[in-house]
Amino acid sequence: MKMNSLLTRQVRKQLDEDLKNNPAIKAFLEAVQGSYSNYEEQLSMLQRAMSISSEELFDANKRLKLEAEEQRKVIKSLTDTTKTLQSITYKKEGKKSGETEELSGIELANLIEEQAFQISKIETQRNLILKDLEKSNKELRDYAHVVSHDLKSPLRNINTLINWIKEDTPDLDKTLVSNLDIIDQNIEKMDNLINGILEYSVIDKKKHLVASIQLNEMLENTIKLLEKPENITFIIQDLLPKISGDKLRIQQIFQNLLSNAISSINKEKGIIEIGTIPYDKEGFWQFYVKDNGKGISKKYHEKIFQMFQSIDDSKASTGIGLSIVQKIVAHYGGKIWLESALEEGTTFYFTLKK
Repeated sequence: MKMNSLLTRQVRKQLDEDLKNNPAIKAFLEAVQGSYSNYEEQLSMLQRAMSISSEELFDANKRLKLEAEEQRKVIKSLTDTTKTLQSITYKKEGKKSGETEELSGIELANLIEEQAFQISKIETQRNLILKDLEKSNKELRDYAHVVSHDLKSPLRNINTLINWIKEDTPDLDKTLVSNLDIIDQNIEKMDNLINGILEYSVIDKKKHLVASIQLNEMLENTIKLLEKPENITFIIQDLLPKISGDKLRIQQIFQNLLSNAISSINKEKGIIEIGTIPYDKEGFWQFYVKDNGKGISKKYHEKIFQMFQSIDDSKASTGIGLSIVQKIVAHYGGKIWLESALEEGTTFYFTLKK
C-alpha cells in the first residue's frame, strides 16, 4: 500500500534508515497509512452523502416554497372571507342577560353552514318547480290546441249554415240578412281571436327559422296581402336594412302595425310611412310605422299592448294583435312604444337586435 505522500515526507525527514527498516516501525507506519486511507474514504463518502443531501434539501426547499405560496393564497382567501363575515354582524340573545350578543366564530360557522344547507334545499325545490311548470306549460299548450279545434268546429258549422240560408233563400228579409251578416262577422272575429290566442301562446316556444330578410321586398308583399282603401298611400323608406330572423315573425310585426294604421285613418287622404332611424343604443335597429290617423289618447298608450284590449271600433278587432307584436319584439331582445297626438296621427317605434 502506498503511504500517504505527506506522511512519507515527514517520516523520511525524521527517521534514520535503520529505523525506517525496523519491523515495528513499519507496522506502525502501515497502521498510520491505513488510518489515512480510511479517513480519505470516509471523507469521500461524507462528501457524496453531503452532495446527495444537498440536492434533496434543494428539492425539499423548493417544494416547501411552493406549498408556502399555496398556503399564503389560502390564508389570503380566508382572510378576505373573514373580513367579509366581520362586516356582517350576526347577533343572538344572551341566555342570562337577555341582551343581544355577537356570535362566536363557531356559532357563525354553524349559522353559515345551516344557511348553505337551506339555500341548497331551496335550489332543489326550485328545480322541481321549474320542471313541474315546464310540464304544465306543455299540457296547457296541448290543451289550447284541442280546445281551439273544438271551438272552431261549431263556428265553421254556423258559418256554413248561414251561407246555405242565404243561397237557398234569396228573398230573405233585409233585416234578417243584416242580422245574419252580423252573426257572420262575429264568427270571423271569434275565429281570429282563437287564432290570435294560439299564436300568442307559442311565439317564444316554436323553433324559428333564421334567415336573411330584405325588408323592402317583404313589406311590398305584406302590403299586397292587406285589405286597404284606395285613399291610403304607403311610403316605404328606400334601402331598408337586411336583418336576420324568422321571416314569418318579422312579417307579423309589420302586418299587425300596418293593419292598425289602416283602421285608424279617418281622413280623405291617408298616409302610412315605414322606415328606420338611428338608435342611441348600439347593436339595435330602430323601426317606425307612422300614420296620419285619428291618434291614440295618452291614457291608452300602455293599455293597448295588453291582451284583449282594443280601442278600435272595428268589429273584427280582437285586441290581441299588439300583444303579439310586443311579444315577438321582446323575443328578439327589443322593445316597442308609441307617440301619438289626437287627430294628427300615431307613430309606433320598435327595436330589434342587429
